[in-house]
Amino acid sequence: MVNFAQVGNDLYTGRRSIDFIGRQKTWYAVSAVLITLALVGIFARGLNFGIEFRGGSEFRINGVSSTQGYEQKAQTAIQKAGIGGNVVATVIGGNSVRVQTEAANEHNEPAKEALAAGFGVPSTNVSASLIGPSWGQSVSSKAIQALIVFLVLVALVMAVYFRTWTMAVAGLVALVHDLIITVGIYALFGFEITPSSMIGFLTILGYSLYDTVVVFDKVRENTNAAMTNRRRTYRQAANLAVNQTLVRSVNTTVVALLPIAAILFVGFTMLGPGTLLDLSLALFVGIAVGAYSSIFIATPLLVDLRRREPAVQELDRVATRTQAKATVGAGAGGSPAPADSSGSSAPSASASSPGLPVAGGATAVDAVVAAGRSARPGSTSPSSTSPSSTSSSTSSSTPTGAPAREVHKWAQSGPRNQPKRPPKSKR
Repeated sequence: MVNFAQVGNDLYTGRRSIDFIGRQKTWYAVSAVLITLALVGIFARGLNFGIEFRGGSEFRINGVSSTQGYEQKAQTAIQKAGIGGNVVATVIGGNSVRVQTEAANEHNEPAKEALAAGFGVPSTNVSASLIGPSWGQSVSSKAIQALIVFLVLVALVMAVYFRTWTMAVAGLVALVHDLIITVGIYALFGFEITPSSMIGFLTILGYSLYDTVVVFDKVRENTNAAMTNRRRTYRQAANLAVNQTLVRSVNTTVVALLPIAAILFVGFTMLGPGTLLDLSLALFVGIAVGAYSSIFIATPLLVDLRRREPAVQELDRVATRTQAKATVGAGAGGSPAPADSSGSSAPSASASSPGLPVAGGATAVDAVVAAGRSARPGSTSPSSTSPSSTSSSTSSSTPTGAPAREVHKWAQSGPRNQPKRPPKSKR
């Protein structure tokens, strides 16, 4: 059985790693296919706007004893009333039918009587409402204005917070990616777009941005550390950040999708079309797409945008050179790697990635540092230690079959209270 807690811990510490950054071309290809399908749906099939956007009349028939053949009954009744155009009929709650038509105007009362006769209910059980298209157009224009203001503010805040415009660009690309795919799914499957759906679209942008900022914050933390110790390339530091936040992103997405999925199930099976169903459908699609973009699109795109910066190129050169030296020092001539202060040998570079944590809590770079310190005057070199003493210290410090205890890098050169050399004035 898979221990998910152990897997998450291994991903965070670097003992186990998924190469998200190295496979960015695969993720870009998947997103390109999804965006192409979305654009085909938007421009070829078109969007199915609700009556709030296109205008028209809506009739609701309550207390229907049998909904069998409700679409044909509604079509026949509307044609009998003299109303042309498309007729959309939907069952709501099991015993109610919603019928949407073109604006009925003077044919409103004949349509109500025809629907009541067609479904076998009293005329008082049929309600009618007229919706003009101006309200929907106003909602659309306000939503577009809010989207533009939102994107501008997001770009400014991210650029100031992360102190680089590349993170702002990568975050905005991820947002646009999520919006296009979500709207494209609505177009491909013919889902109706209502004002509630528009609210859902704006809501998922906030969720996607939140998830992306969390990943970027870890990327900034890791890359700042890499700039200081020069042990990892920018690509490696960013990939580690995605692995460290992967479990959190998956858990957050699952926790968010479970209640939304329950609302969708109730809406499709019991409640029927309405504000709750429209909003939950947009949230479900958008949150799933937003989690995908935060992991597979935003960070790989950030690495591609920053790889030509002089500071990043210098970091990559120094880190690559350091890792190459660590590889040579750890496995040159097939000899075992130098032992650290705990008495355990560091694994060879062929068993792990250069500069990344390996079994026992040490790294190949730490092995080279320990070897350099042991070569200083006054320190005991590995070659001067007898095999018997080495084996005895190893067996006494590390139990058989147990992993070596991780030793702090400052304590690898000897005991903490090691006497210091007196200054020249007192010699």
